[in-house]
Amino acid sequence: MRLVLDTNVLISALWTPGSVPDLAVLAVFARGARVLYDARGLAEYREVLGRAKFKRIATARTEALIAKIVELGEEVPDVAPWAGVMKDDGDRMFVEVALTGKADVLVTGNLKHYPSDLGFDVHPPAMLLASLSI
Repeated sequence: MRLVLDTNVLISALWTPGSVPDLAVLAVFARGARVLYDARGLAEYREVLGRAKFKRIATARTEALIAKIVELGEEVPDVAPWAGVMKDDGDRMFVEVALTGKADVLVTGNLKHYPSDLGFDVHPPAMLLASLSI
């Protein structure tokens, strides 16, 4: 499975160990799924998780998760722009990585931010966890 993780999934996973998003992220690595990413996504992960409101999440935990994504995931080079309509333009980069990297699924806690006709599935962490647990 090839997938893209929206930043909100990582926030939830790190914020609440043992939660569905945390278990879904753990299952991604345990099942050998490939997390697709580009430099913009990694920068956003670090920037958002470094905000003051997330200071209770240890920087070491954040960096360990990002390092695991880089080590076991796949960087998507030369990401093609996508001109479709988005409810939240900040999520456009995830769509572009998913399209260019030929993702099977984009995982997000904000399903309403993504159009339904992207050519790949958009699922919440619970659905990803269920599919990886089979």
